[in-house]
Amino acid sequence: MTAPRVLGRDEPPAALVGRWQGGPQTWLLSVSEYTSELEGYVAEKILDAQERERVAAFLRDEDRERYTAAHVGLRRLLGAYLDLEPSEVPFIREPCPGCGEPHGRPAVRGGALHFNMSHAADLVLFAFAGTPIGVDVERVQSVEVVDQIAPSLHPRERTELAVLPPAERPAAFARCWTRKEAYLKGLGTGLSRDPATDYVSTGVATVPVGSWSLADIPVDHVRSGYAAAWAVLEATRTDQ
Repeated sequence: MTAPRVLGRDEPPAALVGRWQGGPQTWLLSVSEYTSELEGYVAEKILDAQERERVAAFLRDEDRERYTAAHVGLRRLLGAYLDLEPSEVPFIREPCPGCGEPHGRPAVRGGALHFNMSHAADLVLFAFAGTPIGVDVERVQSVEVVDQIAPSLHPRERTELAVLPPAERPAAFARCWTRKEAYLKGLGTGLSRDPATDYVSTGVATVPVGSWSLADIPVDHVRSGYAAAWAVLEATRTDQ
């Protein structure tokens, strides 16, 4: 799979003409690099009142910087795709999968473009597609942490991890967990859906989950020690 483009290093995306064509596109942002490019007035001009209120509520500088970088980056990318000023991106909330109320995942009005965002430590990962998409990036954990979390996985995934040498478990778990979180974010449920319900595999090869295709995303060109994946609803299978 093609490595994501990097916000702040690569040229911004071209504007959509009509509806989305082709497969998903991914972008990475390094918070430490991107924050150095931001001036306070830029965030003030780009973020809306609710986002600025959220920024002000953070107690730690690193949380404030991560949120600001991620949301400014998202608005800039969406603005480029939609041919809008970043501050004018028309965010809405989708219906909650559980109750149907309008407090589900963020979306843009019109449905021509779907997006998702994930962040872990210094990295923020964005994905864009013509159908619902979820994305996840995580730091690769120690084998001790993996062994603690592994019981929450699907039974087949637990078995796959158990037969691996300890040195190989962190990478295998990271593949599994990022695929699983990406899929659950694509559904809109997040971890309110039991992670043990769906099998996504710990192996190098990905497997589909129903109408959703999964793929691992290489991110080592920006930071080592991370894993990432996306899950996208196949356009030809959305009626399943």
